[in-house]
Amino acid sequence: MAELETRELEYFLGVADELHFGRAADRLAIAQPALSKAIRRIEARLGVPLFIRSSRSVELTPAGRALQEHGRHALNAVSAAVQSARRAGDTRRHLRLVLKPGGDAGLLSAILAEYARRHDSRQVDILFSGPADRVDMLRDGRADIGLLYVPFDDLDGLAHETLHAEERVVIVPSAHRLAGQASVRMADLEGETLPRWRGVPGGDGTGPEVADVTQLLHMITAGRMIGVLPRSLAEPVPAGLICVPVTDAPPSRLVLAWNAQDRRPMVASFVAAAIGSRQAD
Repeated sequence: MAELETRELEYFLGVADELHFGRAADRLAIAQPALSKAIRRIEARLGVPLFIRSSRSVELTPAGRALQEHGRHALNAVSAAVQSARRAGDTRRHLRLVLKPGGDAGLLSAILAEYARRHDSRQVDILFSGPADRVDMLRDGRADIGLLYVPFDDLDGLAHETLHAEERVVIVPSAHRLAGQASVRMADLEGETLPRWRGVPGGDGTGPEVADVTQLLHMITAGRMIGVLPRSLAEPVPAGLICVPVTDAPPSRLVLAWNAQDRRPMVASFVAAAIGSRQAD
């Protein structure tokens, strides 16, 4: 059975990405003749050509494209396994909690206090994210635990516990046509300009791009758009703006999430503390 070492996969992927042996050699910090020899050795071992070479170009063969796709997954899996092993063996490791600024619905202090009372508690490092990268940080191991908002954040591949559910509100300038309403429905927002969130593909907003709630509120104050947010993210409401409940918008849920494959005791302990703090309310 043909087998490849991780270093050989890295060499192959370097050439597959660059489609140029010279650039790949520079990227991999290896001499170009040695890289070419390594690729020929891989092809001989697999029994198939991976590249079509000419004096002017380098192209992937069908076998090369298949190895590029599956080889990258294999390298990522090896990297994740190594990180998991290191994390599991590090008893001094801090717990890393990721959230958006202000994105804790006022629950974080109680959660941290409950966790600090546990005999196995560790130092908690707070990481602040952009509008849409918390999920990626949990999936790739940059964070251990995260506070996410559903349905805004994608929970695929994550385990989670709901900590809080709340209504969503539309934020409008005080002179806006909806400002005097006791409540509105989503249909009432038809034709309004809504934001495009930076880093969030497939968003349905047509207005200017915003990166966080602070930018959104500035744009609403300037009359450039309106916005729909969980109530806790909109408060305290800046002067000149009004929050109106959206009665038929699905409730927003604040969830504590972690990688579904992460079964470390320190993660389980923090989850238990968060659930305990919720039940104590």
